[in-house]
Amino acid sequence: MQFIDDFLACYGWEGAALAGSMLLLLGVQFHYYIFTYGRIPGYKNNRRAAEMEDEPPVSVVVPLFSEDYSFVEERLPLILAQNYPDFEVVIVYVGHDSDFYEDLARLKQSFPQITTTKIQLDPRFPISRKMALNVGIKSAHYECMVFTSTDAVPQTDRWLSLMAKGFMRGEIVVGYCGVERRKGFANYMMRTGRMMQSAAWIARAVQRRAYRGTLHNYGFTKRIYFGANGFSHLNMNIGEDDLFMQRVMTRDNVSVILSPRATLREKTWGGMGWWMSQLRYYGSAFRFYPQAVRTYVGWELWSRVLFFATAVCALAVMPLEYKIAALTLVIVRYVAVALEVRRVARRLGEGGIMGRYFIYDLLSPLWAAVLWVMLLRRDDRVWR
Repeated sequence: MQFIDDFLACYGWEGAALAGSMLLLLGVQFHYYIFTYGRIPGYKNNRRAAEMEDEPPVSVVVPLFSEDYSFVEERLPLILAQNYPDFEVVIVYVGHDSDFYEDLARLKQSFPQITTTKIQLDPRFPISRKMALNVGIKSAHYECMVFTSTDAVPQTDRWLSLMAKGFMRGEIVVGYCGVERRKGFANYMMRTGRMMQSAAWIARAVQRRAYRGTLHNYGFTKRIYFGANGFSHLNMNIGEDDLFMQRVMTRDNVSVILSPRATLREKTWGGMGWWMSQLRYYGSAFRFYPQAVRTYVGWELWSRVLFFATAVCALAVMPLEYKIAALTLVIVRYVAVALEVRRVARRLGEGGIMGRYFIYDLLSPLWAAVLWVMLLRRDDRVWR
């Protein structure tokens, strides 16, 4: 009590409230980075009870919305070269170029595991990714299906093997997809942003409270899909990896595959402008998430912003010894956060993150604020 009386005498109730706020917010940050994200590095999916004795045959479903020869020549061979004994690749071509589709279909002569199907593109009736996936699911020959995109690049020939093993312990499998590594600050922000956004839902998944996956690297069984009567939110062109998954995910049916060998990399097609446009498009589904999930995602950001704000306030108006204590808390927080982020990055196969992480730590709230303003305006690309 004497300490409290002395503290109040020196700094007043304002100083006490400021110190209490900083400590409370620091505790919230520690909860996220140490006790929530900190579960990711040590997670092992094989601790879950096995539901299958053997690895199942798998269908890899890939929607193709353009005459993308770079996918056919560069990224498709990496899928076909996966070291797994029994799989097929179902390519759903959405377009009207008959010559391209014939070239695609002829690939089956060299690669028997390829199955192709076509949806004729009609400008009057736009085809969503959900529609293409629905056709791919019905065309797939196997019960267990893994979904990816034409922009995702497997980093090793073990990707499919590890994802398929996930079906031995759950009917839904989620994996990680990072962003391809290039030079430049914009690419660094995109890669780090993808990793930290993924860490939020991966951490919940390893706690058996999964609420989404990533459209580049996830899978489920036909029983799950048809048991839910197909995709939800059919008036939206998005939601297959989050809004639908929230309907079918339970505590006991999700396998989380975390390994650098199971990581994919998404090819980028622009800089920060392109990236923000992507975040706005897919982020339009966030408002339909359960309130508990939105609170969980939002409180990490808000607690960080408020912690920085209280620290700045302390450094601006309080006495020297108070400033030193506040600066010490800022340093302690950053060291703890950096150590945990480094562990998460290693588990997910991300390199070159830590050198500039303090920049992302400071700028990402501004980035989130810009995105929030962008989301206030309706994105017509989302709605049908």
